[in-house]
Amino acid sequence: MLFTALFALTAAASTLAAPFANYTRCGNAISSDELRAVEAQFAVDSAAALAKDDSLIPIAAPQERTVHVVWHIIQESNNLSGGAISDDALEAISAMNKHYTGSTFNFVLDKIDRTTNSNWFKSATSGSSLQTAMKKALHTGDAKVLNVYTVGFKGSGLLGYATWPWDYRKNPVDDGVVILYSSIPGGSTPNFNEGKTLTHEVGHWLGLYHVFDDLQRSCDDTDYVSDTPAQKTPTTGCPTSKDSCPTKPGLDSIHNYMDYSYDPCMNAFTPGQIDRMKTQSLTYRGVVATSLLPTATLDTVLVPASPIPPPEIL
Repeated sequence: MLFTALFALTAAASTLAAPFANYTRCGNAISSDELRAVEAQFAVDSAAALAKDDSLIPIAAPQERTVHVVWHIIQESNNLSGGAISDDALEAISAMNKHYTGSTFNFVLDKIDRTTNSNWFKSATSGSSLQTAMKKALHTGDAKVLNVYTVGFKGSGLLGYATWPWDYRKNPVDDGVVILYSSIPGGSTPNFNEGKTLTHEVGHWLGLYHVFDDLQRSCDDTDYVSDTPAQKTPTTGCPTSKDSCPTKPGLDSIHNYMDYSYDPCMNAFTPGQIDRMKTQSLTYRGVVATSLLPTATLDTVLVPASPIPPPEIL
């Protein structure tokens, strides 16, 4: 495979991710060399996927891309402090659908299951043997199904991490998103309890990079989205404005779900990010658009009316 999708937690926390307020927003990171290799392959793969996409939905028709969700609650006890979040996953999915408004993605919660395992709850970090065991035991569905795991990340300060869509083929069971249980709406994690950790990680699961350079060295286009301004560093807290690339047009995307701002500051994906998620999810997950038009309306749009025959001459 082209690269290892997620760095070890220690490396991510110490050099690549942005720890602030005692939390590290995300464990995903990618080097510039890996980025270029992935994007070169994506250009080939997406062209093939788009060529095979024979959808007849007109471009102006309202569309929906349904993603089915299986939520795995990992807990160390039956108490809320031990990860037992009851059925709050329903609220988390509802909040995420609001965050993805206008993207055509609609997340549908199919199932919630519960597992009491103290080791998984405390230490199921990216690439660890514990997270591998957890996912082997619980992962459900194919590339189109979003598996969400809520854990405790005890002592790490990590809020979440996700797999990339292009990595599904090499390790299907590893696919999914792992988040801190107390980051869901109404959770106990200060500044990160509106459910936007899940929204951010699902952005990765659908193929988005961070809006900033993971290595914090460059003002180059490192997220391969044309309408996000150049950004060298992640945002911490909730500033009124920030410009880490003053020689480039635009200000930092401090309100973007793929930055590292506090949850109350995040409120947007760009049209370019939405287009990328659509193409990535079609290419690597087989998520296709369905029309929201009634069948009769769709037929009217797609099939030209027959010409009115001339009157019969007697």
